[in-house]
Amino acid sequence: MEFELSDELKGFVAEVDQFICDNWDPEVIDPMPEQLSQVVDTPPKRAFMRKLAEKGWLGMSWPKEYGGKELSGMYEFLLTERLARVGAPQPGKGVGTIGKTIIRHGNAKLKEYFLPRIARGEVEFAIGYSEPQAGSDAAAMNLKATRDGNGWRLNGRKIWTTSGHFADWYWVGARTDPDAPKHKGISLFLVEMRHPGITLQATWTIGDERTNEVFIDDVWVGDDFVVGELNRGWTYICEALDLERFGMMPIGAMEMKVDTLCKWVMKAERDGEPLRNQPQVRHAIAQVVTQLEVARMMQRRVVSEALKGRVPTVESSMYKVYVNELDQRIANHAMELMALRGS
Repeated sequence: MEFELSDELKGFVAEVDQFICDNWDPEVIDPMPEQLSQVVDTPPKRAFMRKLAEKGWLGMSWPKEYGGKELSGMYEFLLTERLARVGAPQPGKGVGTIGKTIIRHGNAKLKEYFLPRIARGEVEFAIGYSEPQAGSDAAAMNLKATRDGNGWRLNGRKIWTTSGHFADWYWVGARTDPDAPKHKGISLFLVEMRHPGITLQATWTIGDERTNEVFIDDVWVGDDFVVGELNRGWTYICEALDLERFGMMPIGAMEMKVDTLCKWVMKAERDGEPLRNQPQVRHAIAQVVTQLEVARMMQRRVVSEALKGRVPTVESSMYKVYVNELDQRIANHAMELMALRGS
């Protein structure tokens, strides 16, 4: 795929950059972003997201009948990357995971209720897949959904629900057929986070960021809030994860980290000598810069497949593993290089 941007796309990038300058707010934008800096967890960040919506930038690739512009997914990709570079809130899972899945598989009520609210930046979501015994193996989830009248009664718990303490709705997977093979008996539900049967317990990471354990006790969900067909939830989850990985795992922030590291090395000295002249330093910088370029190429493969209307299962999985490990390698190289400088 040709990745040289057209004049129209270059103009869009310039417009996004100008928007960021015009709306710069230290309560919203973090020039040295941590992992969760992009989440929309405060009133100023929600206001920023509504401004994105006013520009028509939420759901740009959606069909026009659902409030989109039917633009190429490149616009959403470029928007996410430019926002990520400065640690600004990003459209993320509302537009991608939830919105696109509802468009493809949701019933009329879900489309009518959620899609306009997502496009206007009025609603935030939490995602509930992981459980104590079902982390990486999400298909092992056993949150129980029992038939109850015109709906389902949910009982169980989830872990690592990052947005739970500020989200409006919970996008949650539950087991609706306990006798089916584990990949076949899962369904997706949308549940209001303020439901009295939902209790949150904060889990703090070593980076001082909050995620949550969620306890779900006798939470009734009507049939209208089942996403797609019963017992096909695992298919929808995999499809959404494959498509979201380049949208929710941009490398803009990583590029800024590498750029900052390179600029630091250019000025740093050890015993009066430029650190950049040391062979091991030059080797470390060459490694991270080269590996960052590999990450870009892997990301472009994911984008290319998605823009062709395909689900990039293999490409997105490779990209996710690589960028997660690369982020750790960049941090390790930075620590080693700063140690070389000495006190």
